[in-house]
Amino acid sequence: MSGYILCQVRKAEKPFFIENISTNIYSIEELCYYFYNNLYLIDSSLINQKLCTWIEEELELPKLAAKLRPYIGREAGLEEVLYPVFKEINYLAYEELRSLNARIETRNAEAEEIREKRKGDALMENRMYVNAIRVYQKLIEKEDAAAISDEMRERIFHNQGCAYSYLFQMDKALDCFWMAWQVKKSEEALKTYLLAYRSVHTQEDFEKTEDELKVEEPMKKEVSEILNCFISLPQEQIASGETDRFLEDITREYHRSTGS
Repeated sequence: MSGYILCQVRKAEKPFFIENISTNIYSIEELCYYFYNNLYLIDSSLINQKLCTWIEEELELPKLAAKLRPYIGREAGLEEVLYPVFKEINYLAYEELRSLNARIETRNAEAEEIREKRKGDALMENRMYVNAIRVYQKLIEKEDAAAISDEMRERIFHNQGCAYSYLFQMDKALDCFWMAWQVKKSEEALKTYLLAYRSVHTQEDFEKTEDELKVEEPMKKEVSEILNCFISLPQEQIASGETDRFLEDITREYHRSTGS
């Protein structure tokens, strides 16, 4: 996560660990940046006693910590927690504050299921795929969720499938893409399933599956063109001596994505 380099107040010697995105922050500017750009990831894993202690001891801002402590462990509006932090360093310009107000109002008006789905989407954007999968799975298993439309359910399965594919768990990804298509049999969901299926199965099995699903010729042609375009892309070459670094980068990103 990027943030402001110039710090107006003390930079912490010991960082605060943001669990949702497995990231350390060292300044109030970074905290403000996270708050402003991740409204759907602000929860009890962040707004807790540890955060207040860190603000008080590491940033040496006891008054700010005292303002936040009354909201620990109870339901509070986002503005009650966010505004004191932003105000501490006058982080937001007028137009940014107006934009934030509108976004908070929109969030407050949304059903719980929609907020949870957006939380999963935010985790996906931060490449926290395991956490996103957990959020989506809870939504899928939720009973009597009137706020979850068929379109939304399709997107949940689709996003969950993408998360599994980023973790190289293609069998589970295919199951999710299949379930996404089952929701309302949309062309886009079928296209995604076919593309994912071909990525792990032979051409013969792929053509057999197309026939079994009675895929029409225009869809077959479109999928074939996409696959041919993908095959024609040049492969990335790893320079001699860079293999270890490349593997380390992949491993580091995998551990970050899984929170391990």
